[in-house]
Amino acid sequence: MSDHASRPFIRHQDLPSDVVPVSVDVLTAAEWGRFSKNLTEAQQVFAAERSFEAEAGQRIRLPETDGRVKRVLLGLGDNDAVAEMHLGSLGASLPSGYYKFGAFPVTMDARLAAIAWGMGAYRFDRYLTEKKAPPVLVLDDESIEQEVVASVAATTLCRDLINTPAGDMGPAALEQAARDLAAEFDAEVSSIVGEDLLEQNYPMIHAVGRAAHEAPRLVEIEWGDPSHPRLAIIGKGITFDTGGVNMKSASGARLMKKDMGGAAHALALSHMIMATNLPIRLHCLLAIAENAVSANAYRPGDVLPSRLGLTVEIDNTDAEGRLVLGDALTKAAEQEPAFMIDFATLTGAARVALGPHLPPMFCNRAAPIDAVARHGIAQLDPVWHMPLWQPYNAMLSSPIASLKNAGGSFAGSVTAALFLERFVKDTPWMHFDTYGWNPASRPAHPKGADMYGVRAVYAWLKAGGLNARLAET
Repeated sequence: MSDHASRPFIRHQDLPSDVVPVSVDVLTAAEWGRFSKNLTEAQQVFAAERSFEAEAGQRIRLPETDGRVKRVLLGLGDNDAVAEMHLGSLGASLPSGYYKFGAFPVTMDARLAAIAWGMGAYRFDRYLTEKKAPPVLVLDDESIEQEVVASVAATTLCRDLINTPAGDMGPAALEQAARDLAAEFDAEVSSIVGEDLLEQNYPMIHAVGRAAHEAPRLVEIEWGDPSHPRLAIIGKGITFDTGGVNMKSASGARLMKKDMGGAAHALALSHMIMATNLPIRLHCLLAIAENAVSANAYRPGDVLPSRLGLTVEIDNTDAEGRLVLGDALTKAAEQEPAFMIDFATLTGAARVALGPHLPPMFCNRAAPIDAVARHGIAQLDPVWHMPLWQPYNAMLSSPIASLKNAGGSFAGSVTAALFLERFVKDTPWMHFDTYGWNPASRPAHPKGADMYGVRAVYAWLKAGGLNARLAET
């Protein structure tokens, strides 16, 4: 395990011999009456005085006669559809120390519960002078250990990248994060930076980022056996979005450090694939730029060339993510992958439609849609299918170019996806318009940067998703 991945976990065989972990007993309301009879009379009184009845989210630390806490109780209530996520509240709230699962409902998924623990234990402490060690969960099932650690490490990577302010997570720093990940798994990495983007025909990435003090770039990671199905994962990496000449308001700009969240999601999914050695030929592409304002910034009304050859009239400089993705998607499609997936913090319209926790999913093939959605429900990482409604392409029509980059105030998430589809052509492709942020804390999801849809996609890939009939429309 890497240090970052293992912080909330320890293998049973690595537990110090003199340590007895605190038992975490997870109970439904129906189980509480029977379970409580096995407690000491003092513990029963202690629980009763605190009105513990194993309702959903209730938790209590039970002391022994010597005053030491050897048991933690967590209530699930009854018929809780997200029961496993409640373990995240323990990861977030328990004091440092070692813990292990004790009583556990047979209907619960221990793997998901451990993942939730690690997700809840996350803290972004880079800038804090006082750092607190998380509670550590003992993993004693080797069959789930690798995936649990990989999932939590990927979530941590994604959250850390998004949470880091733009002053420390500019284009060069985001490229370095990709290089660090590639080095961890002995993957190949390359980048095209600054004026070289023009020479190698990535004009839209260059145009979006040319006004910033750090040069724009395309970063690519290649990993895996070339004989395995090729998967392209593309991420929007706008490290800060001022809106460009169509500048955002103060409130609109406040969270724009998270506009590279698509790249963070792409790296997180790449991490999970490589950490668990899935039989995939991975091609990860990050389209990285800062959308800044300067004398050479691109303007509303400009017409940009693209790698594909289409011309794009700029209706709004704040619709920049789809521009950088257009060039990156074109490059990914040139390699003829079995499937392409992109992640992007693309539109406010997606948040209006589905809120912050449910990313819309668009796909130009029927086969993966229901499968990915089912895996999302099973992994407590839901996604929602939205239509590539072809008549709305008319909203992107331009009188002077192949298309324009924004479609007006209606169906903004759909028109953004339709814009991207033009650069995919006929390659099997899926697009996630993710928020990358959690506005308020909830179990396993602390306030701040968050990851959506990655665990759903990973579960689909692990189940052999790339072997489905993806070429059929």
